Amino acid sequence: MYSAPFEYLRAGSWEDAVAQLQRGGEDAHVLAGGQSLVPMMMLGLAAPPVLVDVGAADERTIDVRDGSLVLSALVRHVELEHSELVRRTCPMLAEAAGYIGNVRVRHRGTIGGSLAHGESTAELATVAVAHQATVRVLGPSGRRTVPASELFVTHLTTSLEPDEVITGVEFPLTAGHSGSCFLEMTRRAGDFAMAEAAATVSLDVDGRCTHARLVVGAVADRPTDVSEAARALVGEPPADAAITELARGVAEAVEIGPSVHAGVGYRREMVAVLITRALGTAISRAASGGTATSTNGHRV
Repeated sequence: MYSAPFEYLRAGSWEDAVAQLQRGGEDAHVLAGGQSLVPMMMLGLAAPPVLVDVGAADERTIDVRDGSLVLSALVRHVELEHSELVRRTCPMLAEAAGYIGNVRVRHRGTIGGSLAHGESTAELATVAVAHQATVRVLGPSGRRTVPASELFVTHLTTSLEPDEVITGVEFPLTAGHSGSCFLEMTRRAGDFAMAEAAATVSLDVDGRCTHARLVVGAVADRPTDVSEAARALVGEPPADAAITELARGVAEAVEIGPSVHAGVGYRREMVAVLITRALGTAISRAASGGTATSTNGHRV
């Protein structure tokens, strides 16, 4: 299969990318890693007349500044997966990166491209909402920041304007005894997820839960923040029975959209399983210091 004809432009900076997008009009599209856009073009599902390649717009940097893990939008998934700094400061991000697609996709795909694409099953979108990440955006009107929870609108749609680009992402660092976990369910390795769960938990010195966040992904048109339900754990040492009850309640209430891979009822059951496991693992990691994470992804 071949894509429709298009004009290829290469941006030398983020400012240059914005200018070229303006000249290209509303149908111009940013090309970062190309792991989502190019397959859609080859299948005839997308036909942008202008592609603006941002691969040379910035360095691929991973830093810690002012209490946040700060990532260039061009950081690749494989760098998230294997970076010691990411694994130490935001282990769930490294964990989730190991689930993405396959080795080829992880070596070419970028965090900015993934978030801008707005795919409802994307692992990094779910993690960004769970970690209350902030997305840095540049457009003709200047720079602005967008909470990850406000970036995703619906399937393949974000709150970005046509001539705006994501330039970076910031993940606030957690303090004290905190743990996190990301899990997903797929039919086969590399398939789109049918359900995801991302959990973060903090404990005090007596083992009582002081903070909990929970996000369910890949079941609706965007990540679903169900942290309000997770707050039922706050104030007490998290008990297995309470976690199971919470998981069942969330699974019953959360919106489950259609999937060609499995029925709604089955995926609802799996949401409960994933939540139970993710919360349990996050609590265990918090109790042990919060640094444990897998390196290759663990699929249910």
